[in-house]
Amino acid sequence: MNYLMNNWFMIVALLTVLFVCFLAVKKWLNKPTTEQIANIKEWLLLAVTEAEKQLGGGTGQLKLRFVYDWAVERFSWVALIPFDTFASWVDEALNEMKKQLAANEAVKAYIEE
Repeated sequence: MNYLMNNWFMIVALLTVLFVCFLAVKKWLNKPTTEQIANIKEWLLLAVTEAEKQLGGGTGQLKLRFVYDWAVERFSWVALIPFDTFASWVDEALNEMKKQLAANEAVKAYIEE
């Protein structure tokens, strides 16, 4: 008992280190898989189309925040992704949307409603 009282700070420090290690492992295990990334990239096409419809042209940063907030709400693990990576995924989805707008009048009519 005397040993515990004399070394309580070492025990607390050890428990703190173990807890931090646990949190690091948990964060690493919660990282998205390639399948999850592929799913969100498909979903982003819908999200950027809706953002374009609701906010219109010339609102790039606002649309990016709108899509990011919507994605975090829908896929909580997106918050673990660096924002620059997410922004590049949105750019890919925007390029795909522009291709669809050029090739498909129905998509263009949907956005212009």
